[in-house]
Amino acid sequence: MAKILMINSGADTLTLADGTAHPTGYWAEEVAASHKVLREAGAEIDFATPGGVRPTVDPISLDERGGVADADGKEFRAYLDAIEGQLAHPRTLADVSVDDYDALYIPGGHAPMADLAKDPALGRLLSAANARGRIVAALCHGPAALLSATEADGRFTFAGRSLTSFTDEEERQGGLGDNTPYFVESRLRERGAVVKTGRAWAGNVVTDGNLITGQNPRSSADTAWRVVRSLNDAR
Repeated sequence: MAKILMINSGADTLTLADGTAHPTGYWAEEVAASHKVLREAGAEIDFATPGGVRPTVDPISLDERGGVADADGKEFRAYLDAIEGQLAHPRTLADVSVDDYDALYIPGGHAPMADLAKDPALGRLLSAANARGRIVAALCHGPAALLSATEADGRFTFAGRSLTSFTDEEERQGGLGDNTPYFVESRLRERGAVVKTGRAWAGNVVTDGNLITGQNPRSSADTAWRVVRSLNDAR
């Protein structure tokens, strides 16, 4: 049975470009839909956050404020409630060993931009996972967490790798707009990643070896399935 560590942000606010605090958290669909696919494929899933804090769901990811239909919001809420026992007691990220897991999976929401993008413990974990060929998956704003990973020579661990993320276009159309503290797509490009974007708001998953990334919430289930297939192919 594959073991997967789902890494969530511990942040519940993001400081915007104008200095104001924006309420945030993980995006409900990205955790619920991904977890469901991975669990139904037989994976054992643990959660981890910086400091082991209980992660916060972004409230707008459960209703029409986030473009989520009422029925979908209720479905995501019910699923999150069903795994509340796990969500409420995540592992402490700094205590995690990469040798304990076959894959790391990082959902989005704007929250990873606040803490995971600069978390040194996560950076070490990602670099170690990549060096060992373990699967590293990230979704939507989750690829911001990849920015934490730097090699001993100062090089971005994922420089030159093909990946995707929530796009600058999507951020301007339905995200934080120009008040975002930074654009994830642009920041990844600046660090040397090869960002391959699809049509705005359409599903898009990019695989480059052990690195699997999804563009937006609509890519959630497909990203998780890609992880499942990669794990099965590795057996």
